[in-house]
Amino acid sequence: MPEDIILELVDLKKHYPVLGGVLRREVNSVKALDGISIAIRRGECLGIVGESGCGKTTTSKAIIRLHDPTSGKILFHPNDREEPVDIASLSPRQLKKKNLRHRLQMVFQDPTTSMNPRMLVKNIIAEPIKEQEKLSPHDLEARVVELLNLVGLNKDHLFRYPHEFSGGQRQRIAVARAIATNPEFLVLDEPTSALDVSVQAQILNLLHSLRKKLGLTYLFVTHHLLVVKYISDRIAVMYLGKVVELAGTDSLFENTCHPYTWALLSGIPSTDIDETRERIILEGDVPSPLDPPSGCRFHTRCPFAIKVCSQIEPQLIDTGGDHLVACHRSHDTRALFHNHATKG
Repeated sequence: MPEDIILELVDLKKHYPVLGGVLRREVNSVKALDGISIAIRRGECLGIVGESGCGKTTTSKAIIRLHDPTSGKILFHPNDREEPVDIASLSPRQLKKKNLRHRLQMVFQDPTTSMNPRMLVKNIIAEPIKEQEKLSPHDLEARVVELLNLVGLNKDHLFRYPHEFSGGQRQRIAVARAIATNPEFLVLDEPTSALDVSVQAQILNLLHSLRKKLGLTYLFVTHHLLVVKYISDRIAVMYLGKVVELAGTDSLFENTCHPYTWALLSGIPSTDIDETRERIILEGDVPSPLDPPSGCRFHTRCPFAIKVCSQIEPQLIDTGGDHLVACHRSHDTRALFHNHATKG
């Protein structure tokens, strides 16, 4: 295993049982996450994009064990001196005993609902610190002020409640709480989706600055392609519980290999008024995760599907330059895209 890997997902699955009958037995399951394998490098920002219901948030919550995985491994590599730990196999007590809770933190999509409205900002940020170490009241307040300064706030905000802040300020407070335990890995679940565009830019710049300053590793979950392009080093595209493409940000945008990614990127508006870009409209609805299609899960909506697509599930293969794609026609997708655009 390369030394720069901090977190590795190995065939990770999360199925939610569907109960039925008088005895309420499991009759089916929602396959929200159905076998993904990703290695996240230390210090990078890995973005995850896809339509609603593709498994983005399920992945993030499974990593920090808000949801217990159905199967698979979540290998956390703390540093070169320690053996990797399988987070998926640990009980809540073991997670706390091994000090893993403070090493992996999360910033949620809506800071309003993720904070106690009856607590002062001072106490919201101090709570995780008190769980980790014992500090005098003076030192604890000094630490909270230091964290507020890091996220662009100050001492004047200590004795206010969450509802007294704007959306952008609340998200800054959520970030301060997340970094209070000096984590190594931060999960960001659509942290800018509820904010105005100008405020989004401020929060993204803050996150970028903190990653460099504190040596953090990010998993950035979003459905906004331009946001993920700005902040991510690599991007994983998910569809119906599977990763269909994984590549460096520039490679993904310039050398798209999967038809689903191609369709997503075609919807990005252009600032060039002279550019003519064909909008790719996918036909049909996303299949149900209760009964996903056989073979490639995208074949029911793919304009380039052939017989093998419905029979055999494609595996992620390296097409060159660490660009992974799960598509039976990955060898000629560029020609397919060009011909389709020409006909359009």
